[in-house]
Amino acid sequence: MRIGPKNPRLGKAVFRLALPWIDRFYEGRQIFRATSAFAKERFAALRAKFAAGEPLYIGGICASGVHNTGVALVEVTRDGGPNLICNNEEERFSGERHTMRFPHLSIDSLVDLMRRRGTGPEGIDVWMSAWDNAAHGAAMLRVLVEEAPISLWSLPAHQIPTINLRELSTGTRAARILGRRLGSDKPVPLIATPHHDNHAWFSFCVSPFAHSDRPVMIAVLDGAGDVGAISLYVVEQGRMRQIRSNDSLFDSLGVFYTIISSTQGGWTWLSCEGRYMGAAAWGNNDRKTNPWYRALKEILSFAPEGQIYINRDLANWARSFAQPYTRELIRILGKPISFEDMWNPDAVLRVEDIKHKENTQERLDKAAATQMVLEDALIHVIDHLIRRTGSDQLALTGGVALNAVGSMRILEYFDAAYYQREFGRRTRLHLWVPPTPNDAGVAMGAAYMGAYLSGAGPGTPLQHAFYCGRGPSEAEIRAAVDGAADIGFAPIGEIATAAGREAVADLMAFMTAQDGVIALFQGPAETGPRALGHRSILANPCNPATREVLNSRVKYREAIRPLAPMMTREAAQLWFDLSDGACDDDYNAYNYMVLTAPAKPQARARIPAVVHADGTGRLQIVREAADPLVYTYLKALGRRIGVEVAVNTSFNVAGPIAQTPVQAVATLRRSKGMDAVLMVAEEGPVFAIWPAQPHAEENAPRFADWFARWQADG
Repeated sequence: MRIGPKNPRLGKAVFRLALPWIDRFYEGRQIFRATSAFAKERFAALRAKFAAGEPLYIGGICASGVHNTGVALVEVTRDGGPNLICNNEEERFSGERHTMRFPHLSIDSLVDLMRRRGTGPEGIDVWMSAWDNAAHGAAMLRVLVEEAPISLWSLPAHQIPTINLRELSTGTRAARILGRRLGSDKPVPLIATPHHDNHAWFSFCVSPFAHSDRPVMIAVLDGAGDVGAISLYVVEQGRMRQIRSNDSLFDSLGVFYTIISSTQGGWTWLSCEGRYMGAAAWGNNDRKTNPWYRALKEILSFAPEGQIYINRDLANWARSFAQPYTRELIRILGKPISFEDMWNPDAVLRVEDIKHKENTQERLDKAAATQMVLEDALIHVIDHLIRRTGSDQLALTGGVALNAVGSMRILEYFDAAYYQREFGRRTRLHLWVPPTPNDAGVAMGAAYMGAYLSGAGPGTPLQHAFYCGRGPSEAEIRAAVDGAADIGFAPIGEIATAAGREAVADLMAFMTAQDGVIALFQGPAETGPRALGHRSILANPCNPATREVLNSRVKYREAIRPLAPMMTREAAQLWFDLSDGACDDDYNAYNYMVLTAPAKPQARARIPAVVHADGTGRLQIVREAADPLVYTYLKALGRRIGVEVAVNTSFNVAGPIAQTPVQAVATLRRSKGMDAVLMVAEEGPVFAIWPAQPHAEENAPRFADWFARWQADG
């Protein structure tokens, strides 16, 4: 087994030699590393301003060239610490999933928000970049020579699906472009902080552990950061210290899972990982009997001190993304699905084919084996971190943390018996995953790092995730449907009062009880990959046909993917086995649909639409203070259908989650099975829009009839 690069010393030498030259290049373009003299002087001034009691405004930006671009804004006060104002994801405004383009529209929305608050972009004290550009550039050169000579022609940057060279070039001019977008003819200096530090500090600051008097562990696991893919930290007395970075872009759990899930599942990068995790539920999840588990486990080497290495005798992606398998891995798994064949209906893994395609069960077993290997690796890394720090509090972040099943396995493994056996202590691991562990959160992370470097401690733990853009106005809603003959439109109530909110929520529950499929569009959108009630499609969890309706007629997506349960805390405790390791801040870890839990035996019969094939659900607990309308709706469901549970899936069809009223109308048009969209204006009125013409005989518009019946019953 060959682990580590072919030319490690040469790679390190190239990195050391290239870094100062690339650093100089970026400084000439007003992009400074956090260790630069410019940054130190700037943060000294900000610390003085902060100490004097003046508020700070810190912007974060993930510029172009890498996926999930966007901007964020944090307000920092001496009493409250950092407070998130917005996290604008460019994909939501542009309609391009995982976009790599410069976040022009996100910046415009941020400026609009500041002006509504009575100030302008000139009030932002400093802008922080979510990547250490110089270090990342040097690391890219390092990986080319580490596997030279073959990598020099087989691993060019244009082969990497998550990097766009044209937009990466635009990113080198980010300071100047940002300045122009903010109305200045001068560049706006950017301070670039390490990518994993951004993930880590934000995830800690908004966690239930932010003000703990005990050590808090942070594990950042993703595809790749600036220079590495695994970074481990501990926070003690408000100070974050990095314990280890693996300094490798290929010894990566994220890249391992992405490569296998794309080349075995048939989906492109950034779309394959969640689908493959869902597929694993239909496979053989027994390590003793799964026929692929032992062979796949050989791809990873579990070394001392929690180190993970890729076995280069099996994995070829350190040398070529276009040919990611060695001959030996082809012998084990078969030929990989090529980039060109991704999304080909004949190549994509479909659980629907299990009865008439002989190899479907085999492919599902491979998915289960891949998931189990990832879980083994997570446990190996976390075990070392616990032994190193003695802590029982962990913030898990980075793109790998979106693997909700893996997080559940961590909680199961590091239980009270583990701590008693290994440490003689009566405790267990407590886990928290932020709603944006992936790169949709790094602009926020950069802003929080700026607050930390300016002298601020952690702020208030996160209670909701509604920070993307702003809510729609009544005028914007009316303009989106003006003159649209194919769209019905009617005011249905208001939520400015408790009585009005109760009425709207009851109408929603009434339609759900009729097996209606409705979308809720209210307030600022959720930040992160999960819809959490502000841009959600809602349906009846008690009807076993709901999954088929949503997948085939509303969302046009694979049956392989689970539907998530949205519920009150009481309902979550009734229907699912919630882990004591996720109970901090009243089970806050289950607020964001990033953690699964086993369903209780009675759940599969009562709420079958939200129990996945493996008997789990990816939960979202809704609090009244965080989302009064959705909470009231769930309580109304308890009266209408007997459970305070709804199916919740994101309000999108063949694109990102709808951000604007115009996008909401377009999404309704694309869907053939959605009954209505309820749009809540920021002034309080609520409007319904629905297809005014039937898509087919069996799908005649039902909303108007339901609304009339509900009014008559009332």
